[in-house]
Amino acid sequence: MNHHTMLFCKTSDLTIAYQQHGPESGEPVILLHGFPYSPRAYDEIAPPLAANGYRVIVPYLRGYGPTQFNSAQTLRSGQQAALAQDLLDLMDGLGIAQATLCGYDWGGRAACIVAALFPERVRGLVTGDGYNLQDIPNSVRPADPQSEHRYWYQYYFHTPRGVEGLTQNRWEFCELLWQLWSPTWLRNAERYPLTTPAFDNPDFVEVVIHSYRHRFMYAAGDPALEWMEQALEKQPAISVPTISLCGADDDVGPVVNNDEDALRFTGSYERRVLVGVGVGVGVGVGVGVGVGVGVGHNIPEEAPAQTIKALLDLRSAKVHP
Repeated sequence: MNHHTMLFCKTSDLTIAYQQHGPESGEPVILLHGFPYSPRAYDEIAPPLAANGYRVIVPYLRGYGPTQFNSAQTLRSGQQAALAQDLLDLMDGLGIAQATLCGYDWGGRAACIVAALFPERVRGLVTGDGYNLQDIPNSVRPADPQSEHRYWYQYYFHTPRGVEGLTQNRWEFCELLWQLWSPTWLRNAERYPLTTPAFDNPDFVEVVIHSYRHRFMYAAGDPALEWMEQALEKQPAISVPTISLCGADDDVGPVVNNDEDALRFTGSYERRVLVGVGVGVGVGVGVGVGVGVGVGHNIPEEAPAQTIKALLDLRSAKVHP
Protein backbone atom coordinates (compact mmCIF):
# COMPACT_ATOMS: atom_id res chain seq x y z
CA MET A 1 0.00 0.00 0.00
CA ASN A 2 1.18 3.53 -0.58
CA HIS A 3 1.15 6.04 2.24
CA HIS A 4 -2.06 7.64 0.99
CA THR A 5 -4.12 4.51 1.72
CA MET A 6 -5.94 4.98 5.01
CA LEU A 7 -7.26 2.11 7.11
CA PHE A 8 -9.16 2.25 10.38
CA CYS A 9 -9.27 0.14 13.54
CA LYS A 10 -12.11 0.73 15.98
CA THR A 11 -11.25 0.27 19.66
CA SER A 12 -13.28 0.99 22.79
CA ASP A 13 -12.34 4.69 22.82
CA LEU A 14 -11.00 5.50 19.36
CA THR A 15 -11.26 4.83 15.68
CA ILE A 16 -7.54 4.75 14.95
CA ALA A 17 -6.41 5.72 11.46
CA TYR A 18 -3.32 3.94 10.22
CA GLN A 19 -1.39 3.16 7.09
CA GLN A 20 -0.12 -0.30 6.27
CA HIS A 21 2.72 -1.49 4.09
CA GLY A 22 3.86 -4.99 3.24
CA PRO A 23 2.22 -8.40 3.43
CA GLU A 24 -0.47 -9.20 6.00
CA SER A 25 1.49 -12.33 6.85
CA GLY A 26 4.70 -10.41 7.55
CA GLU A 27 6.32 -9.95 10.93
CA PRO A 28 4.58 -6.90 12.47
CA VAL A 29 6.43 -3.64 12.99
CA ILE A 30 4.59 -0.63 14.41
CA LEU A 31 6.05 2.83 13.80
CA LEU A 32 4.89 5.56 16.19
CA HIS A 33 5.25 9.31 15.72
CA GLY A 34 5.52 12.05 18.33
CA PHE A 35 4.49 15.66 18.94
CA PRO A 36 4.33 17.70 16.77
CA TYR A 37 4.85 15.15 14.03
CA SER A 38 2.85 12.57 12.05
CA PRO A 39 3.21 9.25 10.19
CA ARG A 40 4.99 11.22 7.44
CA ALA A 41 8.09 10.82 9.62
CA TYR A 42 8.25 7.22 8.37
CA ASP A 43 7.77 7.83 4.64
CA GLU A 44 11.31 6.68 3.86
CA ILE A 45 11.23 3.82 6.35
CA ALA A 46 7.96 1.93 5.85
CA PRO A 47 8.44 0.97 2.16
CA PRO A 48 11.95 -0.53 2.62
CA LEU A 49 10.76 -2.49 5.65
CA ALA A 50 7.81 -3.78 3.63
CA ALA A 51 10.24 -4.81 0.90
CA ASN A 52 12.03 -6.87 3.56
CA GLY A 53 8.79 -8.75 4.23
CA TYR A 54 7.54 -6.87 7.28
CA ARG A 55 3.92 -5.96 7.92
CA VAL A 56 4.38 -2.28 8.73
CA ILE A 57 1.70 -0.39 10.67
CA VAL A 58 1.96 3.41 10.98
CA PRO A 59 -0.88 4.87 13.09
CA TYR A 60 -1.99 8.40 13.78
CA LEU A 61 -1.91 8.97 17.53
CA ARG A 62 -4.98 10.26 19.36
CA GLY A 63 -5.59 13.88 18.44
CA TYR A 64 -3.83 13.60 15.08
CA GLY A 65 -5.03 13.22 11.52
CA PRO A 66 -8.15 11.10 10.90
CA THR A 67 -7.97 9.28 14.28
CA GLN A 68 -11.20 10.08 16.12
CA PHE A 69 -12.74 9.55 19.54
CA ASN A 70 -15.85 7.40 19.41
CA SER A 71 -17.72 9.43 22.05
CA ALA A 72 -17.96 13.13 22.81
CA GLN A 73 -17.95 12.20 26.50
CA THR A 74 -14.51 10.54 26.48
CA LEU A 75 -11.78 12.54 28.20
CA ARG A 76 -9.41 13.95 25.57
CA SER A 77 -6.48 12.65 27.54
CA GLY A 78 -2.93 12.94 26.32
CA GLN A 79 -1.42 11.19 29.35
CA GLN A 80 1.27 8.60 28.81
CA ALA A 81 -0.95 5.68 29.86
CA ALA A 82 -3.56 6.64 27.25
CA LEU A 83 -0.97 6.49 24.48
CA ALA A 84 0.19 3.08 25.67
CA GLN A 85 -3.36 1.76 25.98
CA ASP A 86 -4.11 2.96 22.45
CA LEU A 87 -1.13 0.96 21.20
CA LEU A 88 -2.29 -2.16 23.02
CA ASP A 89 -5.83 -1.71 21.72
CA LEU A 90 -4.55 -1.28 18.17
CA MET A 91 -2.50 -4.47 18.42
CA ASP A 92 -5.50 -6.35 19.79
CA GLY A 93 -7.80 -4.93 17.12
CA LEU A 94 -5.44 -5.97 14.34
CA GLY A 95 -4.82 -9.41 15.83
CA ILE A 96 -1.15 -8.71 16.53
CA ALA A 97 0.08 -10.79 19.46
CA GLN A 98 3.65 -9.50 19.31
CA ALA A 99 5.37 -6.74 17.34
CA THR A 100 8.61 -4.85 17.01
CA LEU A 101 8.00 -1.27 18.11
CA CYS A 102 9.71 1.89 16.93
CA GLY A 103 8.84 5.30 18.31
CA TYR A 104 10.13 8.67 19.43
CA ASP A 105 8.71 11.45 21.58
CA TRP A 106 5.04 10.59 22.37
CA GLY A 107 5.24 7.47 20.23
CA GLY A 108 8.46 6.41 21.91
CA ARG A 109 6.75 6.80 25.27
CA ALA A 110 3.89 4.51 24.22
CA ALA A 111 6.37 1.95 22.90
CA CYS A 112 8.52 2.04 26.03
CA ILE A 113 5.53 1.65 28.33
CA VAL A 114 4.20 -1.38 26.47
CA ALA A 115 7.70 -2.87 26.41
CA ALA A 116 8.07 -2.30 30.17
CA LEU A 117 4.65 -3.51 31.31
CA PHE A 118 3.82 -6.06 28.59
CA PRO A 119 7.17 -7.45 27.41
CA GLU A 120 5.49 -10.54 25.95
CA ARG A 121 3.86 -8.27 23.37
CA VAL A 122 7.17 -6.77 22.16
CA ARG A 123 9.76 -8.59 20.06
CA GLY A 124 12.15 -5.64 20.07
CA LEU A 125 12.22 -1.89 20.63
CA VAL A 126 13.80 1.02 18.78
CA THR A 127 13.34 4.05 21.01
CA GLY A 128 14.18 7.67 20.36
CA ASP A 129 16.21 9.03 23.26
CA GLY A 130 16.20 6.03 25.53
CA TYR A 131 13.86 5.47 28.47
CA ASN A 132 10.79 7.59 27.79
CA LEU A 133 8.58 6.85 30.78
CA GLN A 134 7.57 9.98 32.66
CA ASP A 135 8.39 10.13 36.36
CA ILE A 136 5.30 12.16 37.24
CA PRO A 137 5.59 12.15 41.09
CA ASN A 138 9.01 13.79 40.74
CA SER A 139 7.95 16.26 38.05
CA VAL A 140 7.83 19.06 40.63
CA ARG A 141 11.61 18.94 41.06
CA PRO A 142 13.28 21.64 38.99
CA ALA A 143 16.01 20.74 36.53
CA ASP A 144 19.10 22.82 35.87
CA PRO A 145 18.40 26.14 34.13
CA GLN A 146 19.81 24.96 30.79
CA SER A 147 17.26 22.13 30.77
CA GLU A 148 14.41 24.23 32.14
CA HIS A 149 14.51 26.79 29.35
CA ARG A 150 13.98 24.04 26.76
CA TYR A 151 10.62 23.23 28.38
CA TRP A 152 9.20 26.71 27.79
CA TYR A 153 6.50 25.37 25.48
CA GLN A 154 5.29 22.96 28.17
CA TYR A 155 4.96 25.75 30.72
CA TYR A 156 3.22 27.88 28.08
CA PHE A 157 0.64 25.10 27.69
CA HIS A 158 -0.09 25.26 31.42
CA THR A 159 -1.72 28.67 30.92
CA PRO A 160 -4.92 29.84 29.21
CA ARG A 161 -2.73 32.01 27.00
CA GLY A 162 -0.93 28.89 25.82
CA VAL A 163 -4.19 27.15 24.98
CA GLU A 164 -5.29 30.11 22.91
CA GLY A 165 -1.86 30.43 21.33
CA LEU A 166 -1.81 26.82 20.19
CA THR A 167 -5.40 27.11 18.96
CA GLN A 168 -4.75 30.22 16.90
CA ASN A 169 -1.22 29.48 15.75
CA ARG A 170 -0.90 25.71 15.71
CA TRP A 171 0.91 25.50 12.36
CA GLU A 172 3.33 28.33 13.08
CA PHE A 173 3.88 27.13 16.63
CA CYS A 174 4.67 23.56 15.63
CA GLU A 175 6.93 24.77 12.82
CA LEU A 176 8.92 26.74 15.37
CA LEU A 177 9.35 23.60 17.46
CA TRP A 178 10.58 21.72 14.38
CA GLN A 179 13.19 24.41 13.80
CA LEU A 180 14.28 24.61 17.43
CA TRP A 181 14.48 20.88 17.96
CA SER A 182 16.25 20.05 14.69
CA PRO A 183 18.39 23.17 14.20
CA THR A 184 20.87 21.66 11.73
CA TRP A 185 18.50 19.60 9.58
CA LEU A 186 18.19 20.99 6.07
CA ARG A 187 14.77 19.53 5.15
CA ASN A 188 12.48 21.24 7.68
CA ALA A 189 10.95 23.59 5.10
CA GLU A 190 10.46 20.74 2.62
CA ARG A 191 9.01 18.17 4.99
CA TYR A 192 7.00 20.22 7.49
CA PRO A 193 4.06 21.02 5.14
CA LEU A 194 3.46 17.28 4.70
CA THR A 195 2.74 16.92 8.41
CA THR A 196 0.58 20.00 9.07
CA PRO A 197 -2.72 18.35 7.98
CA ALA A 198 -2.36 16.03 11.00
CA PHE A 199 -2.86 19.04 13.29
CA ASP A 200 -6.31 19.79 11.83
CA ASN A 201 -7.83 17.09 14.04
CA PRO A 202 -10.59 18.71 16.16
CA ASP A 203 -9.12 17.18 19.33
CA PHE A 204 -5.48 18.11 18.65
CA VAL A 205 -5.29 21.11 20.97
CA GLU A 206 -7.19 19.49 23.83
CA VAL A 207 -5.10 16.30 23.73
CA VAL A 208 -1.82 18.23 23.54
CA ILE A 209 -2.72 20.56 26.40
CA HIS A 210 -3.82 17.65 28.58
CA SER A 211 -0.61 15.78 27.87
CA TYR A 212 1.62 18.59 29.05
CA ARG A 213 -0.53 19.39 32.07
CA HIS A 214 -0.96 15.81 33.26
CA ARG A 215 2.77 15.11 33.29
CA PHE A 216 3.23 17.94 35.82
CA MET A 217 0.18 16.95 37.87
CA TYR A 218 -1.81 19.99 36.74
CA ALA A 219 -4.60 17.89 35.21
CA ALA A 220 -6.32 14.72 36.37
CA GLY A 221 -5.94 11.60 34.29
CA ASP A 222 -8.48 9.09 33.05
CA PRO A 223 -9.63 7.04 36.08
CA ALA A 224 -9.72 3.92 33.92
CA LEU A 225 -5.96 4.25 33.41
CA GLU A 226 -4.99 4.95 37.00
CA TRP A 227 -3.74 1.38 37.45
CA MET A 228 -1.24 1.89 34.66
CA GLU A 229 -0.09 5.27 35.94
CA GLN A 230 0.52 3.70 39.35
CA ALA A 231 2.60 0.97 37.72
CA LEU A 232 4.60 3.62 35.87
CA GLU A 233 5.35 5.48 39.10
CA LYS A 234 7.66 2.55 39.93
CA GLN A 235 9.67 3.34 36.78
CA PRO A 236 9.75 -0.30 35.65
CA ALA A 237 12.73 -1.61 33.73
CA ILE A 238 12.53 -2.61 30.07
CA SER A 239 13.67 -6.17 29.41
CA VAL A 240 13.12 -6.54 25.64
CA PRO A 241 16.01 -6.16 23.15
CA THR A 242 16.41 -2.41 22.63
CA ILE A 243 18.34 0.05 20.49
CA SER A 244 18.17 3.68 21.56
CA LEU A 245 18.70 6.28 18.82
CA CYS A 246 19.71 9.77 19.95
CA GLY A 247 20.14 12.77 17.68
CA ALA A 248 23.42 14.52 18.40
CA ASP A 249 21.81 17.87 17.50
CA ASP A 250 18.53 17.31 19.37
CA ASP A 251 17.88 20.64 21.08
CA VAL A 252 14.96 19.51 23.21
CA GLY A 253 16.87 16.60 24.79
CA PRO A 254 20.60 17.10 24.21
CA VAL A 255 22.77 14.00 24.29
CA VAL A 256 24.92 13.53 27.37
CA ASN A 257 28.08 11.45 27.52
CA ASN A 258 26.89 9.37 30.44
CA ASP A 259 24.00 7.16 29.31
CA GLU A 260 22.05 7.08 32.56
CA ASP A 261 19.13 5.41 30.80
CA ALA A 262 21.19 2.25 30.30
CA LEU A 263 20.39 1.20 33.86
CA ARG A 264 16.69 1.10 32.92
CA PHE A 265 17.24 -1.66 30.36
CA THR A 266 17.83 -5.16 31.70
CA GLY A 267 17.96 -7.01 28.37
CA SER A 268 20.23 -6.50 25.39
CA TYR A 269 20.68 -2.77 24.88
CA GLU A 270 22.67 -0.37 22.76
CA ARG A 271 22.66 3.41 22.43
CA ARG A 272 23.55 4.92 19.06
CA VAL A 273 24.23 8.64 18.85
CA LEU A 274 23.37 9.89 15.36
CA VAL A 275 25.74 12.61 14.26
CA GLY A 276 24.45 13.10 10.72
CA VAL A 277 25.55 12.41 7.20
CA GLY A 278 27.39 14.41 4.60
CA VAL A 279 25.72 16.53 1.97
CA GLY A 280 26.05 14.99 -1.46
CA VAL A 281 27.10 11.52 -0.28
CA GLY A 282 23.63 10.01 0.14
CA VAL A 283 21.92 8.81 3.28
CA GLY A 284 24.40 6.48 4.89
CA VAL A 285 24.77 4.98 8.31
CA GLY A 286 27.08 6.72 10.73
CA VAL A 287 29.27 9.74 10.12
CA GLY A 288 29.39 11.25 6.66
CA VAL A 289 31.91 13.54 5.04
CA GLY A 290 31.67 17.07 3.75
CA VAL A 291 29.22 19.58 5.20
CA GLY A 292 27.45 18.05 8.18
CA VAL A 293 23.69 17.62 8.24
CA GLY A 294 22.84 17.00 11.85
CA VAL A 295 20.22 14.73 13.35
CA GLY A 296 17.86 16.41 15.78
CA HIS A 297 14.67 15.34 17.55
CA ASN A 298 12.70 14.06 14.56
CA ILE A 299 14.85 10.94 14.39
CA PRO A 300 13.14 8.67 11.82
CA GLU A 301 12.51 11.49 9.38
CA GLU A 302 16.02 12.90 9.72
CA ALA A 303 17.84 9.57 9.89
CA PRO A 304 15.77 6.98 8.00
CA ALA A 305 18.71 4.77 7.05
CA GLN A 306 19.95 4.57 10.63
CA THR A 307 16.43 3.82 11.85
CA ILE A 308 15.99 1.03 9.31
CA LYS A 309 19.37 -0.41 10.26
CA ALA A 310 18.41 -0.45 13.94
CA LEU A 311 15.19 -2.34 13.17
CA LEU A 312 16.99 -4.86 10.98
CA ASP A 313 19.75 -5.29 13.57
CA LEU A 314 17.12 -6.12 16.17
CA ARG A 315 15.75 -8.79 13.87
CA SER A 316 19.18 -10.36 13.56
CA ALA A 317 19.96 -9.82 17.26
CA LYS A 318 22.87 -7.45 16.56
CA VAL A 319 22.37 -5.69 19.86
CA HIS A 320 25.14 -5.55 22.45
CA PRO A 321 24.30 -7.05 25.85
